[in-house]
Amino acid sequence: MLDNFPRGTICIEDIEIGMTRHLVKEVTDRDIEMFAEVSTDHNPVHLDDAYAQDTIFEGRIAHGMLTAGLISAVIGEQLPGHGTVYLGQTLKFLAPVRPGDIVRAEVRVTDMDIAKRKVVMVTECSIDGKPVLWGEAVVLAPSRKFD
Repeated sequence: MLDNFPRGTICIEDIEIGMTRHLVKEVTDRDIEMFAEVSTDHNPVHLDDAYAQDTIFEGRIAHGMLTAGLISAVIGEQLPGHGTVYLGQTLKFLAPVRPGDIVRAEVRVTDMDIAKRKVVMVTECSIDGKPVLWGEAVVLAPSRKFD
């Protein structure tokens, strides 16, 4: 996994509109198998080559929520980082992610309410610059005053 910034915490007092953070990760067969185990989602479109070949995807795909989990990793580890509480997330899946794909997950601050410690971010995952997931996250950021 490749991060553009170190892990840790950015407190609400230091967050600015327009700030971005990202990570890049190759989605592996092992990732898909482990996600199936932990989520109990064993849909054969994710795990069975022969089955998946006969679907609209014409091959296996990663779980959509595995891809969405990369957004969670950026939010929980980089921006705002440790101590962040998710309040909501919208997701739109735009294209499949396949084993071996290298996914870039990025968040960008679009709005904030410092008094309420709320931060709104556009969230996007892409492969070779092509969006595969888009959404918006609302989180409660840590504060030096309270944490």
